[in-house]
Amino acid sequence: MLEEVQKGLEGVLVAESGLSSIDGDAGRLVYRGYDIETLAREASYEEVLYLLWHDELPTATDLEAFSDRIAEERELDVDVLETVRRLANADEEPMAALRTAVSALSASEPEAEADPEDLEATLRKGRRITAKIPTILAAFERYRLNEAPIEPHPDLDLAANFLYMLTGEEPDEVAAETMDQALILHADHGLNASTFTAMVIASTMADVYSSVTGGIGALSGPLHGGANQDVMEMLIEVDESDRDPLDWVKNATDEGRRIPGFGHRVYDVKDPRAKILQARCKELSEASGDAKWYDYTTTIEQYLSEDQGLVEKGIAPNVDFYSGTVYYQLGIPVDMYTPIFAMSRVGGWVGHALEYQADNRLIRPRARYVGPDEAEWVPLEER
Repeated sequence: MLEEVQKGLEGVLVAESGLSSIDGDAGRLVYRGYDIETLAREASYEEVLYLLWHDELPTATDLEAFSDRIAEERELDVDVLETVRRLANADEEPMAALRTAVSALSASEPEAEADPEDLEATLRKGRRITAKIPTILAAFERYRLNEAPIEPHPDLDLAANFLYMLTGEEPDEVAAETMDQALILHADHGLNASTFTAMVIASTMADVYSSVTGGIGALSGPLHGGANQDVMEMLIEVDESDRDPLDWVKNATDEGRRIPGFGHRVYDVKDPRAKILQARCKELSEASGDAKWYDYTTTIEQYLSEDQGLVEKGIAPNVDFYSGTVYYQLGIPVDMYTPIFAMSRVGGWVGHALEYQADNRLIRPRARYVGPDEAEWVPLEER
């Protein structure tokens, strides 16, 4: 009897992990035992990184030292910065630019010759990559605008520093907290495609630069990353139509258009991260005095969820439905949304690489051969 092929490895257990747990029926996400709502409300992104990488929350002393090291490691080697400039001038896609720049970081890695089995060295490398990705992305955007990159601010945390390097202005408290919270929400999410890619690469005992570069490549695909960009482009279309958003979405669904930001491979109910970012979207709207983006999303969500009954069918808003409006209100370019996803998810990629390599076994699945049993060879001159 033939074994059943599980397309996309759906439902196949390939590893055990202590990093994150998802209950798709209950709409629950946990990092190492802590509910995402608690972490989003109480922790910083640096605390979450420490938790994912060290299996415990840091003490105040641990967190200060950890955060200081990340701040010290933000600057880019001049050759990497020049690579970023050339990619920006060549009008490269942001995710492709990030993939290339992260790969280039290894050339200036001080522990490049470390034994692949030295997981402490791998952790330090992962920390350096995590520290430098915001600098890469901010520099890339500045170069696209024909402006000089801004040096990292040593006194700002990772989220606030990213916004500072991007805009040249220190963010206010609401903006800084919102960015930090968004990074926490995207830091890990089980064995999604990019995390599994990073883990497969790690299983070969390749270095963590290879794992993160592979993760970026997987995340760049439209079936994994990019949905929040699609959501924001849809909302901009709604805004530019000068139509009531309810009329717009009714017409769109009547035409058979798919509304991005709904449905998830794991969740059958509303994504818990979407709930948190919806509240943040409202807070940003109130701070700016312009609630249109919040109004658009809530109107569309209510219509699709209640009038169209999508929630009853297990199709509910995911994190992308609200992250796009949050980033837009922070002044972040739409095509930078997926790179910001990578800026956060690198925490999970590094964590899973470390966890898997600690008890490593080369990942080597099988495929069922469905080609011919025997083919007759035809000489080249007779073909």
